Amino acid sequence: MEIKVDKCNGKLTLRKFFVMSSESAQGTAALPRPLSLDRSDSPVPATSIEDTVSLEESRGTQAHVPLPVYLQQTYWWAYLHPASVRIFERQWLVNLILWGNFAELRDAALKELEPFSNGNILQVACVYGDFTERLTQRLGPNGRLDVVDVAPVQLENLKTKLDNDTLHIGLHHQDSTNLRFADASYDCVVVFFLLHEQPENIRIRTIAQALRVVKPGGKVVFVDYHRPDWLNPFRYVMIPILTSLEPFAMDLWRKDIMEWLPDGARDLKIDKQTFFGGLYQKVVITTQS
Repeated sequence: MEIKVDKCNGKLTLRKFFVMSSESAQGTAALPRPLSLDRSDSPVPATSIEDTVSLEESRGTQAHVPLPVYLQQTYWWAYLHPASVRIFERQWLVNLILWGNFAELRDAALKELEPFSNGNILQVACVYGDFTERLTQRLGPNGRLDVVDVAPVQLENLKTKLDNDTLHIGLHHQDSTNLRFADASYDCVVVFFLLHEQPENIRIRTIAQALRVVKPGGKVVFVDYHRPDWLNPFRYVMIPILTSLEPFAMDLWRKDIMEWLPDGARDLKIDKQTFFGGLYQKVVITTQS
């Protein structure tokens, strides 16, 4: 396994603040959601729009995608309630949550995608702020971006932020642990601040799915929390914040993302870079050609 580690100085992150934490519940449960965002059960190629939420209109009534219990119990206040979307969908607030580091972390991830601007890119989970808009601006004339999320309200919110470009952009109602795309469908997969929100068993499956759908010679890019340096004062600020509001996030302080990779992926090229005194990390996994 080839691992490259760099450290960068930057600014920093906060994250969501409301109330409600919970143990890592396993299993799933359903909440009411728009039928127009449902999808079929059969795998589809990356270019299919059968499973896509059109940027012009929703289409089709398909199979049910349940909301995970952990998401409902732990993050309802941040991602599921319509009022939450209205509150958190503010660029300045997202930047504050990340202690002023949003733009640096966003651009670090997007730089990794530049070689694939004319290829197929998959974003796993919607992101508050302008991450996806900036990504679409970097697509080449032959490039395509697909975004998946398990929460219909997040897909609907993202629709309002994007141009009506159904040729180059597709939004899909899917679970990150069960992507309905064929193996080796994408040139690059990006996962931006999702892993810390998932229980460990869910996180392992999300990582495995991201690696499954990336093509040989492609990249999987993770940006997320990381254990800060001992001398970083935010280390002591973040402990009570994360333990109370982000109960799964401390996993990324205790373990490297590499420890959750499938056995067959541990010999791949892995580049790791940390930011803001180690509080954040970018991990890039390049698959073998």
